[in-house]
Amino acid sequence: MARFGDALATGADLVSAAERAVLQALRPLDGDPDLICFFVCGADPEEVTLAGERVMAHAGEALSIGCSATGVIGGGRGVEGQGAVSVWAARLPDASLTPFRLDVLPEGDHLAVVGMSEPEPTDRVALLLANPYEFPAQSFVERSTDALGGLPVVGGLADGMRGQDSVRLFFEGGVADAGAIGVLLGGPGIVGTAVSQGCRPIGPAMAVTKAEGNMILELAGVSAYERLESLVNALPQEEQELAAVGLHIGIAMDEYADRHERGDFLVRSVVAADPEMGALTIGDMVEVGQTVRFQVRDQESASSDLLERLQSFDADAPGRTAAALLFSCNGRGAAMFDAPEHDVRSVQRTLGADAVGGFFAAGEIGPVAGRNHVHSFTACLLAFEG
Repeated sequence: MARFGDALATGADLVSAAERAVLQALRPLDGDPDLICFFVCGADPEEVTLAGERVMAHAGEALSIGCSATGVIGGGRGVEGQGAVSVWAARLPDASLTPFRLDVLPEGDHLAVVGMSEPEPTDRVALLLANPYEFPAQSFVERSTDALGGLPVVGGLADGMRGQDSVRLFFEGGVADAGAIGVLLGGPGIVGTAVSQGCRPIGPAMAVTKAEGNMILELAGVSAYERLESLVNALPQEEQELAAVGLHIGIAMDEYADRHERGDFLVRSVVAADPEMGALTIGDMVEVGQTVRFQVRDQESASSDLLERLQSFDADAPGRTAAALLFSCNGRGAAMFDAPEHDVRSVQRTLGADAVGGFFAAGEIGPVAGRNHVHSFTACLLAFEG
C-alpha cells in the first residue's frame, strides 16, 4: 500500500469524471488521506462547481483544496481544453497542515491582503492557488518571502475555459470565485521545490548602467536597444528567429557569482523595444548595477532545462521523491511540446515519482534563488518523500 495516489478522468459528464478520479486516487492509500488536491477543467462553470463539490464530498476528514483550470495533469497524462478532473491524494500523518484563505480589503489608498496564517518554525512550504483576475498575486508573492520569513511558496494561478467569470477555488468543502487559498505544510515528508524557467541564455551577461522602473535604458554604458540589435544581428539565423518571436531577459539573482549561466537568472519577458529612446521594457522592475542576460525559449531549451533542473533537484534532495504536485504554464503542454504530458512524464521518469498531479496554470508560483515569484512558461514542482 502507498501513501500517495493520483488519477485523471475525462468525459462529457464532468461530475461522473470527478467521482471516478477521486475514488481511483484514494484506492492505493494505506488509510484515510490527510490532503487532497484536485483540479477541474470544463466548459460549463456550474458543472465545474458540481465536479469540485463531488471530489470534496469524498474527502472525509482530509484537507481538500483545488481550483478550475484550462488543463489538468494526473495519472501520467496532461489533458487540455476538454472536460477532465485530476485528483492527487496523500497520507501525511507526521506533517502539519494549516489551511488559509486570503481576501483583499481596501485600506486607505491601497488594498490589503488578509487571512494569511503565521508560519510556525516547523513549516517547510506554502501551497497557494489564486484567482489572478480578483487577487493581486504578483505583488503578494513578491512580498511573501520577507513577510513569511523566507518560507518558499509554490502553486499556480487558476483559470477557466470561459475566462474570468469561470474561475473557481475549492477549499474545505466550500467554493469561491475570488481571492486565494492555500495551506502551510510542515514537518517531515516534504522534499522541496524546483522551478524550471525553460530558457537558455544568448550573448554575454551585462550590467545595467541606466534604468527607470521596468525600462532598461543602458547596458554596459551603451543604449540597451543598440546592445540588443547588435547581439541579435550576430546570432545564427535560427536563433534570430527565436528572438523575434519570444525574446526574454534574465535578471541575475546573485551579483557576486563568478559566472552567470542557465538557472542563475529570474527570467522575464521583453515586452517592448523603443529605438528612439534606446530603451527596452521588461516584465519586472530593474535597478542600476544588476546583471542581465538575454534569453530565448523553444521546445529544446524548455525540455533540456526541465531535465537539468530535475536532475539537480534529485541529486540534492534529502530523500527519494515519491510524489509531487506540478504546476505547468498553459503555454507549455501541446503548445510547446509534442504532447501535453511532456512535463509530468519528465518528472516521473527523472525523479521516479509515482503520483504526480497538478494543472496548466495561468501563472506559476515558485522560488528562484531563495525568493518567491510568479512566473510564466515555467514548470514549478513541490516534491514529497515516500
